[in-house]
Amino acid sequence: MTQDNFLSANEHTQNTNPLKRIGVLVVAYNAVGTLAKVLRRIPKEVWDIVEEVAVFDDASKDDTFELGHGFKTITGLDKLTIIKNDKNLGYGGNQKLGYQYFIDKGFDIVVLLHGDGQYAPEILKNMFIPLIQEEANAVFGSRMMPDFGGPLKGNMPLYKFVGNKILTFFENRMLAMNLTEFHSGYRAYDLNALRKIDLSKMTDDFHFDTEIIIKLHHQGYKIKEIPIPTYYGGEISYVNGMKYAKDVFFSVLRYKDTISGFKKHPEFAEYFIHYPLKDSKYSSHYYFQLFAGNKNDILDVGCGEGFFAERLAQAGNQVVGVDILPEIKQRDSLLKYFQADLDQGLDSVIEQIDNRKFDKVLLQDVLEHLRTPEVILRDCAKVLKPNGQVVVSVPNIANITVRLSLLFGKFEYTDRGILDKTHLRFFTQKTARRMLEECGYEIQHSMMSIVPIELIVGISAHNFWMRAISKILNILTRLFPTLLGYQSIFVAAPKGARPNKIS
Repeated sequence: MTQDNFLSANEHTQNTNPLKRIGVLVVAYNAVGTLAKVLRRIPKEVWDIVEEVAVFDDASKDDTFELGHGFKTITGLDKLTIIKNDKNLGYGGNQKLGYQYFIDKGFDIVVLLHGDGQYAPEILKNMFIPLIQEEANAVFGSRMMPDFGGPLKGNMPLYKFVGNKILTFFENRMLAMNLTEFHSGYRAYDLNALRKIDLSKMTDDFHFDTEIIIKLHHQGYKIKEIPIPTYYGGEISYVNGMKYAKDVFFSVLRYKDTISGFKKHPEFAEYFIHYPLKDSKYSSHYYFQLFAGNKNDILDVGCGEGFFAERLAQAGNQVVGVDILPEIKQRDSLLKYFQADLDQGLDSVIEQIDNRKFDKVLLQDVLEHLRTPEVILRDCAKVLKPNGQVVVSVPNIANITVRLSLLFGKFEYTDRGILDKTHLRFFTQKTARRMLEECGYEIQHSMMSIVPIELIVGISAHNFWMRAISKILNILTRLFPTLLGYQSIFVAAPKGARPNKIS
């Protein structure tokens, strides 16, 4: 494109798409030899449509910033902005700053373009057209699609091609996605989607691109791939391939850790579920669903967001929920929901339920969070029908994992599990039984749940091997309940009540 063409584009200042404000973010580092070529390759029609092209120079050690300003002076492009970071923020950090820049200015769409010339500016319009037409929330350029001859024709090194394929296969399998490529840096985003994604604790390194795909997918945003040509020339790569592959691999595992509730990793912390539902047979949720039965009136004390209550409702039960949360996500699954400080017992709830009585009162992983769990246990007896039951679970502090930790002088709190940092009381099976009996209950059934292996390894409980492992664990847990049991589970009724069968 000639200088006259650039000046002509600049004269066309009115955005030809008044409904969408489009920006182009050019990330650059030591790009003095390529930046001007990249900007010249942006078609005139793109300059006409976009409102701003912002080059974010990530504290380059060469004259990238000065070249950018010189280019703007020569071409007279008012739409071109050149910004230099005070310090190097890294590939991901530079993107975060750039996206926030366009978000703060109220833009609707941003296209990410690299200043090293590795991605073709000539097809930049193809990147944002699907967003204008609202076909997707993000558009990714894929070098693995065959339309431009494929990556090897564009001189992608064979080792990078193979590594890309292996990582993409792994990511697709682990994330239940079907992308042809996860590792292209040519992207366009609907900024309304990015506004709802927490970028703050995401990495500043090159696997930022992987983390943002994970977040888009988790939050249900639609991703569209379009073919792009592959170009590998004399540009300098600042990516350490082995480190990048390792970072991508562990980024996916850290996400799986977080959503399974095994460990809260900061970059995905908003997806952490404190008590995820356990789908394995012989888990606490399995036993609670068994003892809750069908078509019963149930008071779910400590119902959390209502995920388990949803399962109970699907079995024909009428569920009333109680928790300290002001609002819960699965409110529609409950007949009624009451907010209450469980440490103060159920008096405030009893006043509001109009003498309603329940077949079952569930205390699932609740008592260990209370300073005086005896208060709420005694209150539960007040709302039971004559043959009603309480179903209780508490973590087993005598589990082998805790014993081994103590053997090596460790007692470390965790984000969830037996040593959850929010636990105030600790129980063995014996001390939990004693507490129930001292509160006026007679134990009708007791068992120990198995360790939820599926949450630890991040594999579905319905997987053949997970089902087999669960069966083996259950046999071993029955043989050594206090050593291998994960949670102590009790079904109890006030003393003197008639024994009730599971219904």
